[in-house]
Amino acid sequence: METNQDCYILGIESSCDETAASVVKNGRTVLSNVISSQIDIHTLYGGVVPEIASRKHMERINQVIRQALSEAGLSLSDITAIAVTYGPGLVGALLVGVAEAKAIAFATKKPLVGVHHIEGHICANYIENKELKPPFGCLVVSGGHTHLVKVGGYGEYEILGKTRDDAAGEAFDKVARAIGLGYPGGPKIDKAAKSGNPLALDFPRAKVGGSEYDFSFSGLKSAVLNYLNGCKMKGEDIVTEDVAASFQKAVVDVLVEHSERAIEEYGFTEFAIAGGVASNSALRAGMEEMCNRKGVKFYRPSPIFCTDNAAMIAVAGYYEYMAGTRSGTDLNAMPALKLGER
Repeated sequence: METNQDCYILGIESSCDETAASVVKNGRTVLSNVISSQIDIHTLYGGVVPEIASRKHMERINQVIRQALSEAGLSLSDITAIAVTYGPGLVGALLVGVAEAKAIAFATKKPLVGVHHIEGHICANYIENKELKPPFGCLVVSGGHTHLVKVGGYGEYEILGKTRDDAAGEAFDKVARAIGLGYPGGPKIDKAAKSGNPLALDFPRAKVGGSEYDFSFSGLKSAVLNYLNGCKMKGEDIVTEDVAASFQKAVVDVLVEHSERAIEEYGFTEFAIAGGVASNSALRAGMEEMCNRKGVKFYRPSPIFCTDNAAMIAVAGYYEYMAGTRSGTDLNAMPALKLGER
């Protein structure tokens, strides 16, 4: 679908514990990006409590949308279409955003576009990199997902590999809790690792038989827990920073190795990372070093666009809208939605 008029997409994101709204112009220019985080509440419980997340979304979503429109200097009548995350994620949390988006679309008679959360993370790379266009490779690493993806075109995705058990971010959270750093695990391990020795402990790098691009992090997580238990039983001191650094290196080594193999096999000349764990400093440095060594252009979103946000949903929604994708009033939350499904 081609048009000479500017296209303004209102994006809504509520898949986990961030209530977010954003207005994006023509798929690349962010006019507003409002995020209301619940992290302080969930920290009290050591992780996201779905019922609390849903309730907080209901309390904040109208305010967040009004703020996003205000910061963009627009009203709902100026909006071209409404894009909303409808999966994957926490079902109750997703339902709040989907219901809100459907209500706005119905009341304003604007088109509604359901967006896949992982597609949103991939599209976050378009915000600050105007020159980036498919095809390219992308590693998506978040609390719930670890995907190695071939981006063939806008809205065209082939999953080359994914985790068989824990996502990388999930492993970060569980290990952080075990070594006493608390929630959220990713940033706290990243910080502790900076003063630790990444070679102090030799944790395993798992390979999945018969599927060279798939990931497995549960064995690594178990190895860390076994080491901690062994130290406690023997009365040995645990150097938290060394455990954090060694664990982080084990995760990053596997992510970089799989990405490098995909670059070699598929001939990617451009490669991106996305998702919450993409803000990890060791992963960013490792990927950049590898891409430079391979002569591949490396892309990574700023940390604010790595974690859950609505700007990435609006960007993905723009390309889906331009491709003719429309969702009806029967759009529902799909907590286990796979990338490429509709």
